[in-house]
This record gives sequence, structure tokens and C-alpha cells, in this order.
Amino acid sequence: MPAHASRRNTSTVLRFGQFAALGTVAALILIAGVWASWGTAQHVMLTKGRERGTMTVTRCADDRCTGPYRPTSEGSTPRARVVLDGAVTVEKGRTYTVAVKPGSDDVVRTGAGGLLYAWVPLGGALLLASMVVAGGLRLTRLAWILGGTGLAMVTAAFLAL
Repeated sequence: MPAHASRRNTSTVLRFGQFAALGTVAALILIAGVWASWGTAQHVMLTKGRERGTMTVTRCADDRCTGPYRPTSEGSTPRARVVLDGAVTVEKGRTYTVAVKPGSDDVVRTGAGGLLYAWVPLGGALLLASMVVAGGLRLTRLAWILGGTGLAMVTAAFLAL
């Protein structure tokens, strides 16, 4: 086998290895983003059979806000105190629509703002994966699509909250 053919084969194998390795990294980043988002998003998106109602914020401390819960769905029970993640932009004294996480007194915001906030980790993962796709895989068009989608998701959540 001539030397130039051997070099060409080695180069092809290395390019394929790089593509496979960085493709796997990008896929894992996206899977982690979906996994991180789904923990909250499932309560916002799949509300059938879940307790839904409103929460009036009375106190916020240590990135957690508390207040009374008033049900709006059938079968839901009022609670004197529920807990909302304080990272979600809320104001003391305001009332928000929420869904109760099963088996707890933790609630998540519902509606457009709550849905967008729930998917922020995926938006960040899209931004990060776009860098891997652009720099490592040299797929610039796909990278722009991933990055633009991630930026749009994060920006929309910021504006909605």
C-alpha cells in the first residue's frame, strides 16, 4: 500500500472518530438539558389530574417563596402554605397560577411564563451544544440553528417572567 493511501485512511479514521466523539458530547449535552427541564416542565405541561390553583406570595427567603394556596381544579385542597422556587421572578403580595407537585407542598408556576422558565435548562444546553457543533463538528448551519433556538428560549423566558 502506498504511503499517501495509508495517510488518507488514517486521516479519514481520525475525522470519523472526532465526529463520533463530539457528536456524542453534543447529544449528551442536549439530553442533559431535556432531563433538567423535564423535572419542572412535566408539572406545567401535563396538568390533567394535577392540583391547580393560585398562590399569593407572602414571604421570600433563601430562594424560596411561600404563601397560601387556593385551589381552582376539582379535587384540590386549600393549603395554608406552599413553597415556590424563588429563582422564578415573583413579587411579594402578587398572586400566581400554580400546579402542585404530587405528594408535596411544592408548586411550580403555570402558564406561558412557567412553561418557558421550565425549559430554560434546555435553552442553555442548546447554546452550549451549538459551540460543540460549530467548533468540533464544523457544522456551522446546524450550530446557528441550535444557538438561535437556545437564545430565543432563554430570552423569551426572561421577558415572560
